[in-house]
Amino acid sequence: MAQKHSMVHRALGTRIVLTIYGDQYFPLLSQSMKMIDNFEDRLTVNRPVSEVMSVNHAAGRMPKMVSKSTYDLIKLAVRYSRENFGFNALIGPLVKLWKIGFEGANVPSAEAIKDRLKLTDPYQVLLDDDNQTVFLEQAGMELDLGGIAKGYIADRIHDFWQEKGVPAGIINLGGNLLFVGKSPRRADGQWIIGVQDPQLKRGHDMETVRQPACSAVTSGIYERFLVKDGKRYHHLLDPRTGYPLDTDLSSVTVFTDESVLGEVEAKRLFFNGGPIAGWADQPGNRGAVFIHNDERIENINL
Repeated sequence: MAQKHSMVHRALGTRIVLTIYGDQYFPLLSQSMKMIDNFEDRLTVNRPVSEVMSVNHAAGRMPKMVSKSTYDLIKLAVRYSRENFGFNALIGPLVKLWKIGFEGANVPSAEAIKDRLKLTDPYQVLLDDDNQTVFLEQAGMELDLGGIAKGYIADRIHDFWQEKGVPAGIINLGGNLLFVGKSPRRADGQWIIGVQDPQLKRGHDMETVRQPACSAVTSGIYERFLVKDGKRYHHLLDPRTGYPLDTDLSSVTVFTDESVLGEVEAKRLFFNGGPIAGWADQPGNRGAVFIHNDERIENINL
């Protein structure tokens, strides 16, 4: 069996673990971490300066040119946001109003929520393909690619590894998993993937799934929440209402060909509250595991 090498890094607001099999591929780990840092520099909204923040600072005033990879990701995020199924890359003003998971978390007034909702319309993002510019039409609007960026970055690391001929590896961006090649640990080459128990600390699995190389992405409400007057408010805000999504689901884990697709489809199924007819027949979708608040497990196509 090829020698296993891992490297741990802190980026994208989470713990990154890259694992690669084969001594000759070890140098790719540090190169991959540099790639992740470069993407974060361009995409973050947690620092005053980045390409995305330049777009946000210019909201209501002027379009801003960004690099091709940033533009492509913004365009993808806006397209999915316009489908109105629950994912919305313009939800930043609402997230900052609630602050769930951060200092100053509170339950805002209905009036404040209504005002912020006006700043989350994805049809008020003007994209110019020729000049690679992005314009947010209203002052106060904000792009936040946090709901899709990790998947996009994982896919770019995967492309890089494939170019270099990596036979097997695991890209773990804070629980967003992307498996490369065939598992060296099993004769059939399949990977054994754990599905987190929402009631327990990270690393405790409630279900295990066997799959060929794929992405595994989870959307859940169990890690960040606010308790106010005896009521629990989780961090997954519904951009259609401005309030935390009313759901009896604790988490949804999806298995897809690409990680960026997994980011989107996990949210699609989570916001739907359960399986969608024909979902597993769509290109790139493999299967999903739903875990309900009562710990009932429901599988699609697995």
